[in-house]
Amino acid sequence: MGDCLARLRKTRLRVAGLMSGTSADGVDAAIVDIAPGRVRVVAFATIPYRPALRRQVLDLAHAETARVDDLCRLNFALGEVFADALMRLAKRNRIALGSIDLVGSHGQTVRHLPRGRRRSTLQLGEPSVIAERTGIPTVADFRPRDLAAGGQGAPLVPFADYFLFRDRRKARAVQNIGGIANVTFLAPGAAPEKIIAFDTGPGNMVMDRAAERATRGRRRFDSGGRLARRGRVDAALLAELMRHPYLRRRPPKSTGRETFGREFADALYDRARRGLAPADIVATATAWTAETIADAYRRFLPRAPDEVIISGGGARNPALVHLLAEAVAPARVRLSDELGVDADAKEAVAFAILAWATVRGRANNVPSATGAKREVVLGKIIPGVFQRRDR
Repeated sequence: MGDCLARLRKTRLRVAGLMSGTSADGVDAAIVDIAPGRVRVVAFATIPYRPALRRQVLDLAHAETARVDDLCRLNFALGEVFADALMRLAKRNRIALGSIDLVGSHGQTVRHLPRGRRRSTLQLGEPSVIAERTGIPTVADFRPRDLAAGGQGAPLVPFADYFLFRDRRKARAVQNIGGIANVTFLAPGAAPEKIIAFDTGPGNMVMDRAAERATRGRRRFDSGGRLARRGRVDAALLAELMRHPYLRRRPPKSTGRETFGREFADALYDRARRGLAPADIVATATAWTAETIADAYRRFLPRAPDEVIISGGGARNPALVHLLAEAVAPARVRLSDELGVDADAKEAVAFAILAWATVRGRANNVPSATGAKREVVLGKIIPGVFQRRDR
């Protein structure tokens, strides 16, 4: 193991970040060069799940009585998929696997239960498979240590957001809009312990399911926001949705598909379609995501941000971005692309940064965001291929 990890003492590391979000679309894979005070994205791609695999993930994530053997098999199957995604990305960009020092894999969350007496979380995508297939040391399972320290195990990206986007003069809300939407608030010149971060509520999850229902399965999401632009926002339904109890809960807080997933979205769609056209339901779900973000800023941030830096799949939805810009004005809404981090790649980049901190022995949770009692080093390290000693 010493041979395997020795190269991680270098000043500059090339790290791969792997993750799949709550929408379970596929693997986001990024290869990043990290040096003190500097991050450079070398390559990025999203490798979609096969439709059958995506159905397995979603069925397992939503089933109340998931079979243990299904969990077991899917954990290893996803490990193979994550390893293959990295190898395909490297090959496509003519990057030698041997040049990659480390992998940080978030895996695929299938359960996240951050409240109650038995708080727990489960991410699949066996890291031992990733390390064995690629030969690269792999850090995974980032959430559990924060839970063990009294936190919610989420959000995890604030550490990376601080690393990437802090500014001496401007207050920034770094807003990721994946399946769930989460914000990291960085006051001008703020120290790490002053970071405020939490899940604001639904991101693309409800919009995506509404679009899928509206198109009878022909589309998995509202590409380009076209459906939302054709529809009309129903003010009464929007006002009702804004009364959801999660939105009033004070941070630290996190949520997931257990609250805003398929069951919630289907119940909403079935109820709304009695009086609304399909495009109106998509438009209202889109407006709801924008308004929940702006409402969270008004309720829980110490001041209005000067800039809102957006990333995630929602950043590519012009209808949502337009509504968000209106809702948070006069703050300026910018894509993270403008600051050198591809909006689609940001979360994969974040897990590369988290893995970098783990092997440095550096605490990489943010207790002010997760509610943990103390700073801890997140993740479990799986060695890569190393030279055996002579016997």
